[in-house]
Amino acid sequence: MLAFKSISLLYLKYVSIIVIALVLFFVGFDVMDNLAGLPDSANLKLLYTLFRSYYALDILFPISLIFAMIATKIALIRSNSLVAYYSLGYSKADVLRPFTLISTFLIISYILIHLYPPFAKGKEFSDNIYSNKINGAPTQNLFFTYEDYYVYFQELRPLQQMAKEIRVFKVEENDLREVIVAKEAVYKDHYWVVADAKRLIKPQNVGLKSQGIELSENEELKILKDFRPAILDQVYEGSLTYTILDAFEAMKLLEEQNVNTDKVKSVLYTMIVYPFFVPFVVIIIFFFVPISPRFLNVSLFSFAALIVSLLIWGVFYTLIQLSNAQTIPAEIGIVLPVVLLGLISMLVWYKKAGR
Repeated sequence: MLAFKSISLLYLKYVSIIVIALVLFFVGFDVMDNLAGLPDSANLKLLYTLFRSYYALDILFPISLIFAMIATKIALIRSNSLVAYYSLGYSKADVLRPFTLISTFLIISYILIHLYPPFAKGKEFSDNIYSNKINGAPTQNLFFTYEDYYVYFQELRPLQQMAKEIRVFKVEENDLREVIVAKEAVYKDHYWVVADAKRLIKPQNVGLKSQGIELSENEELKILKDFRPAILDQVYEGSLTYTILDAFEAMKLLEEQNVNTDKVKSVLYTMIVYPFFVPFVVIIIFFFVPISPRFLNVSLFSFAALIVSLLIWGVFYTLIQLSNAQTIPAEIGIVLPVVLLGLISMLVWYKKAGR
């Protein structure tokens, strides 16, 4: 219990130091580089810095946990605390337990914070401030399918939850049956409400005895149930900045329309599956760190461990980008490497924990 508490506190100390240092380094250089292009408002500059910090934390937090484990283990070696723990009867598994439990807990917390939109969309929000799009730039010429409808929005404003210049075409069995034209639509009560719509209905059987095209005006129609403007905008723009809930909702909507969900699936795996590579790497590196400076050059080994950690992180980052670009399936690019890393860590634990 004493070893668990002391190692845990030391590990959390290094996690805090490394996370703060890396985030400040990242944000500091970013702000200095982009300061000239930011709005004159001090409030917007502060918001830009805040959202950029969220973005930096999103990128750097997983690798920071690995760096902190290496720093903690080296500190224990240099102070001869590690040898002392083993001499008192603690096993390698006992010493490793604080690292695995705390890193896993922090990773779960890191995943859950992606439910918070400002964190999950920190890059998007900061980019909007830099581009003077703080009110949400409209999406132009949006065309998509929904059930039996083909829908065109000349302009979509996701923050205002409205669209302008609406055209809706209903097609059944490759036959155009209905056309809806309106100046504006508003998302309200889970529906897109089209006010003052002009509706043209073509008869199913065109002939001499059939009725002509029916035309009605000033109708209020409800279409696109539960198709939220933000989700609609993100899907159309190919956005990679979803919250976890948004990603699940986008997946559901796209699957209902038989639309490819690979990109959204990749984003979801990146938020939920990818971070778990951290505790696996922690386990693998832990067992290869020497217990005393007499057995190996600690400085050289710590440098090598950092390089290996960066290489693993870089490989994962590359695979994520390839998955987001749909070059490779997300299951192969994200899920499979994490599973393989988990199996390797279990094998290393099995072979070395008892020694």
